[in-house]
Amino acid sequence: MTSCVKLDRSFYCRPTLKVARELIGKFLIYDTGRGRLAARLVEAEAYIGEDDPACHAAVGRTGRNAVMYGPGGFSYIYFIYGMYYCLNVVTESQGFPAAVLIRAAEPIEGIEVMRSRYENPGRNLLTNGPGKLCKAFGLSRGQNGIDLTGQKLYFEDRGYKPEMIELSERVGIKKAIDRKWRFFESFSPYVSVTPGKRNKVRHES
Repeated sequence: MTSCVKLDRSFYCRPTLKVARELIGKFLIYDTGRGRLAARLVEAEAYIGEDDPACHAAVGRTGRNAVMYGPGGFSYIYFIYGMYYCLNVVTESQGFPAAVLIRAAEPIEGIEVMRSRYENPGRNLLTNGPGKLCKAFGLSRGQNGIDLTGQKLYFEDRGYKPEMIELSERVGIKKAIDRKWRFFESFSPYVSVTPGKRNKVRHES
């Protein structure tokens, strides 16, 4: 039987790039009240500090991004394009704003609940994009600032080890596009975007 270990505060309070890479293969868990949802992470992006032009903290502390300035291990959920919510994991120490955007995952548990959130789910992959993942899980600003070491929304290590993790430039941004701070599991059909150029790194046990 596979053991499930909830990630603790120490996992998140580390350099953001390390956290982003090691989140690949971990499981996002959400107790919705309608049952438990779970998905295995296949893609994540790092956003680091006020010196990162693509990071929300580049403008300084605001009401919107305040949770990023707290300690690692809390959710940061924002609304974009008047349509989508995006789930981020706050990282590093209190006072230093950084987070990992959860871009895509593979649905594992509660798939029928996820499908019910789409009017015509058809062959929809449900969670192959940051906005789709939040839609499938039913996440919104109401879940912003949740302690990810609690019982409602959290991440688990179930012992899964991706054979290969790839790097690329971040996608969907216009600033600092040269920084290869996006990590994703090779060959997963749930990755949101397949870049033309990739740098491959094998999993380190």
